[in-house]
Amino acid sequence: MDLAFHHIAIICSNYPQSKHFYHKVLGFEIIEETYRAERDSYKLDLAIPSGGQIELFSFPNAPERPSYPEAQGLRHLAFAVNDIEESIAQLAKHDIAVEPIRIDELTGKAFTFFQDPDGLPLELYQK
Repeated sequence: MDLAFHHIAIICSNYPQSKHFYHKVLGFEIIEETYRAERDSYKLDLAIPSGGQIELFSFPNAPERPSYPEAQGLRHLAFAVNDIEESIAQLAKHDIAVEPIRIDELTGKAFTFFQDPDGLPLELYQK
């Protein structure tokens, strides 16, 4: 099997807010935005610079998914960054709360967590 990462899909509770967060705050470029009338749903494809995509969906009345306490399933989404402190400073300009930097005891690399508008845990991981 020859596998490569293609995309991650996120169902958001407030589509305009999440679109702003992932496009304007995190800086992912928009590939395509589609409104699907039969589902009353938007689908936004965003390019990840290192390859792959994030798909944002706006499904009406989607149930909430617990993030805390940590539940089984997808734990978080991590982004590799060249300079973790610079990345944190960029998030601070948008009033995004970021946890204190920690050091991965296995790799010695710095990392931290923050949340998207729906509370999805996101990680910055120093390259």
